[in-house]
Amino acid sequence: MGAEGAVLGDDGLARCPWGAGDPVMQAYHDTEWGLRVHGEAAHLERLTLEAFQSGLSWRTILDKRERFRAAFAGFDADVVAAYGPAEVERLMGDAGIVRNRRKVDAAIANARATVALRDSGGLEAFIWSFRPAPAPAPRTSADVPTASPESLALSKALKKAGFAHVGPTTMYALMEAVGLVDDHLEGCHRRGCAD
Repeated sequence: MGAEGAVLGDDGLARCPWGAGDPVMQAYHDTEWGLRVHGEAAHLERLTLEAFQSGLSWRTILDKRERFRAAFAGFDADVVAAYGPAEVERLMGDAGIVRNRRKVDAAIANARATVALRDSGGLEAFIWSFRPAPAPAPRTSADVPTASPESLALSKALKKAGFAHVGPTTMYALMEAVGLVDDHLEGCHRRGCAD
């Protein structure tokens, strides 16, 4: 990330630099990123997509999102938790998703861990229990952290609960995506819209 502040778009709206220009990224920035999501499937989807994104561009994941939804049964934890070797081979042959064996295995393990979490309040409540206190608006992209004490704690707790591919940087990205933290830049028209 550079030291660039909010960027004024052709439509007169200021946005975070990554959400300006490219229409797909702009739509994601304007309509989804940083907004609270609800329900187990919505949280499992974001967690899964963030894990698959590791090492890739977010645009790649957005371009494949509908295929991910189809391949992982709309992120129905019960269905994905029951995936066995045949489903893993099917996923590894699906060019519409990111074909990475460790990430596919992690997605299935995470669905199983999600099912197990239901006995203690569920995935959504678990993730939201790590919500930090609101922070001042970052002024530039360089002011946006890539991890936090809360994302480290969430990462450790998820790993202890049987989740995989949930490092602190990936979990910070999840926290941004689902609205636990508001990292829209000062001046961005989406700043403060999380709740």
